[in-house]
Amino acid sequence: MRRLSRLRPSPAMVVALTALFVALGGSAYALSITGASIVNGTVRGADIKNGSLTGKDVKRDGIGGVSVKESRLGPVPFAEALSHAAVVGSLGQSVRTRGVTSVARTDVGRYQVIFDRDVRGCFYNATVGDVSAVGPPGGQVTVGSLASSPNGVAVRTTNSAGDLSSRPFHLLVSC
Repeated sequence: MRRLSRLRPSPAMVVALTALFVALGGSAYALSITGASIVNGTVRGADIKNGSLTGKDVKRDGIGGVSVKESRLGPVPFAEALSHAAVVGSLGQSVRTRGVTSVARTDVGRYQVIFDRDVRGCFYNATVGDVSAVGPPGGQVTVGSLASSPNGVAVRTTNSAGDLSSRPFHLLVSC
């Protein structure tokens, strides 16, 4: 009897062996302990607690196709900059716009473009450009904030000599 008591492991040894067994068993054993079911080596959606996975937990290109409902996706961050643009004809007519509420030619070579949001802290980029497939006319364009509206951009076009002249232009506002 004394011989058998010498072979019995101590409580510390039992805890150490249990920890070693769980560590070597891996995540599959841990899932089975928590009550999750593993079928064909895969984890089902019901096995995962809501909010417990992050982007690092998902294999690259592991989710897609039918799994993603595109209608539930919101706007892409920083892609909003592409939603504020205008192509304006030389008479001040709006040809193609995005995020624009109005366009007007206020005088020869002077235009104002009003957007659907405050654009004072944004970047303005404009170029003289034809509204169709015809080559653009010569000239220059300058832009700035419109003093009378936080949503507006003032555009001024000139001919090649630098005199005010109505020219068609393309305007991009990046916020």
